[in-house]
Amino acid sequence: MSAAPLPLPGTFHEVSVAADDVRTSVEFYERFGFTQASTTDTFTHPYGVLSDGRLCVGVHQRGGPSPVLTFVRPGIARHVGAFADAGIELTTCRVGEEVFNEIGFADPFGHAVAVLEARTYSPVARELTETSLCGDFALLSLPVTDFGTAQAFWEPLGFVAAGETHEPYPCLELTSDHLDIAFHPPRVCARPMVVFRAADMRARLARLRELDLPLSAAPSGLPAEANARLESPEGTVLLLLEGED
Repeated sequence: MSAAPLPLPGTFHEVSVAADDVRTSVEFYERFGFTQASTTDTFTHPYGVLSDGRLCVGVHQRGGPSPVLTFVRPGIARHVGAFADAGIELTTCRVGEEVFNEIGFADPFGHAVAVLEARTYSPVARELTETSLCGDFALLSLPVTDFGTAQAFWEPLGFVAAGETHEPYPCLELTSDHLDIAFHPPRVCARPMVVFRAADMRARLARLRELDLPLSAAPSGLPAEANARLESPEGTVLLLLEGED
C-alpha cells in the first residue's frame, strides 16, 4: 500500500518565535515543564527548541515575523512550482545545492508560514501523557477578519474545516494530520494564541501562580478561576483553558 501524499507544505515542525534573548525564553518554557531538544547547526543565529511532547516551540534570536508556522518537506526545491500553481506568492525562496533550502509565504492576514527541507532538531523523548503544567496542546488560534477567506487559503494546504463554534470563544476550527488551527476575531485577541486544554486546569493554574508566572485574564466571558492567559518573554500568547482536548 502506498503512503498518502504529503500536504503541500509537508509535515508540521514547530511554532517559530523571534526572541531578543533565547536563554530567557528557554528557561521560561522549562519552568512549567517543557523539555529542551538538541538542535542542529542549520541556523547561524542562536536557536533553542522546547517540546511538551505534542508541540515544539522554536525560539530564534532574529528579526522577522513571529510566530511562524514552520513545516518540513524534503526536496522542497522540487515543489516550489506547486506553490505558484496554488496561487501562493512566496516571500522567501532560498533553494540551491549550496544552501539550506527553505521557502516562506503568508496568508491573507499576514500569518507567516515557512517550509524547510529538513528537521532542525532531534525528537524529544517524552510520552504523550507527559504534559506540561499548561495541559494538552490543542491548537494554534489565529486572528482573522474573515473566516471564509482564511478557510479558502488554508484548506488547500491540507486543513479541513471542523465547523464554527462560540465556545470557549468564537472561532472556526480546522484540523489536519499534524496540527490543528483555528481562526478567531481580533476582538478576542489581536495576536495568535497557542491554546492548551486540561480538565484539571484550575489546579494547574494554582501551581503556575505558585511559580510566580505572569498569568492574566483569558478572553472575556471565560471564568477567571479556570482559564487564563500566559505571555512568554518574547511575547507569545499561551491560552490555558479548562476542558478536554
